[in-house]
Amino acid sequence: METLLQRIDSEIAAIGGKRSKSRSRVIEVFFRTGTHVTVEELTHAVRKRSRSVGSATVYRTVKLLERLGYAKELDFGGGIKRYESNLVAHHDHLVCRECGVVSEFKEPRIETLQEQVAEEHGFLPTMHRLDIYGYCRQCAPEDGRKRGK
Repeated sequence: METLLQRIDSEIAAIGGKRSKSRSRVIEVFFRTGTHVTVEELTHAVRKRSRSVGSATVYRTVKLLERLGYAKELDFGGGIKRYESNLVAHHDHLVCRECGVVSEFKEPRIETLQEQVAEEHGFLPTMHRLDIYGYCRQCAPEDGRKRGK
C-alpha cells in the first residue's frame, strides 16, 4: 500500500498537484474499502480517522484518482455514482434493483464469448462492462416470477 501511495503522490506532483495529509488519507481509505463506494460513504469512512476532511476534498480526490487511471466511476442507476479501484482484476456486476446491493463476479466463459463476438464482427474492443440487473436472493419475489422494470 505504501508503494502505491508513493507512486500516486509522485504522479500528482508531476501534474502540479500538492501533497496533503487529507488527500493521502482519502486515497488510502479508498483503496482499503475495496467496494463500490459513493463519495458520501467514502467521506464517512475517512472522517472516522480524520474528522476534519470535508466531502469536497473527498470528491476532488476521487475525481483526481479517476483522471490518473486509478479509479473508475460506475453508474448503476438511481442517480448515485459509485467508484471502484482500477487496480483490481476485471470483473462484472450483479445489481439488485430492490436494495441496490452490487455483487462482483468473474466468469471466463462470458469473457471468451465476448471476445468471439467481437472477432466475428471484426471489432477491436478497448474495454467492456457487463452489469446484470435483477433481484438478489433476499429481494427476489417468493413466487419466482420476474418483476417488470
